[in-house]
Amino acid sequence: MRKTGRPMAVIDQKDFERLCGLQCTEQEVCAFFGVTDKTLNRWCKRTYKLSFSEVFKIKRGIGKISLRRTQWQLAQRSAAMAIFLGKNYLGQSDDPNKVEMSSDGPVIITGEDEIQP
Repeated sequence: MRKTGRPMAVIDQKDFERLCGLQCTEQEVCAFFGVTDKTLNRWCKRTYKLSFSEVFKIKRGIGKISLRRTQWQLAQRSAAMAIFLGKNYLGQSDDPNKVEMSSDGPVIITGEDEIQP
């Protein structure tokens, strides 16, 4: 007896992981493979035993490592590009006054001392 329904979508695992490493959105990954978000999530559950968002969090780390390596190489030639990439993708900031949380509440870290608000 023949199986009914559509044939299973083909999603190449290496291509999928590369797309995650490139920080592609779920929508972009779906468009690349020509599938819906439901199909992609089912494939992730079958392949990794995790949802797309959980797999993406793990696999995007490869892209961040590559970005850090590239940023270092670019910093040798273009400080402006290195700063742009760091701010937009790595959460870096050139703000000298940063706020960090402690058990006593927020602490403003300046270049010289700590101020408790």
